[in-house]
Amino acid sequence: MKDKELLYADETFAIRGVCFEVYKEKGCGFVEAVYQECLEIEFQLCGLLFVPQPRLQLEYKGRKLRSEFQPDFICIGKIIVELKAVSELNDEHRAQVHNYLKSSGHRLGLLVNFGHHPGVEIERIIR
Repeated sequence: MKDKELLYADETFAIRGVCFEVYKEKGCGFVEAVYQECLEIEFQLCGLLFVPQPRLQLEYKGRKLRSEFQPDFICIGKIIVELKAVSELNDEHRAQVHNYLKSSGHRLGLLVNFGHHPGVEIERIIR
């Protein structure tokens, strides 16, 4: 991969398009669960592969924990998509995605905020 190329550029372009479409239809002001459901419908309509709220195992020093983590989506088998519906993203939200990436072994996460106005806010987080 060339230094100037974005990781999974085509895949993230498709995911971003789905997010823009949902925001165009619903705007801001709903709770996260509404956007989760809308994205599931839009991913299906676009034929984009996704797993909603997968339960993923956590480990500590090589031992499996009873606790699991559950990102909002894993898309195309390699991109974690975490949703928020807040007025502003903060470092806790970003840390959550970093932890999901580290724990899952995935390299790219998209932090998507539907609570932002005047448009959906999307941050790429790379591990």
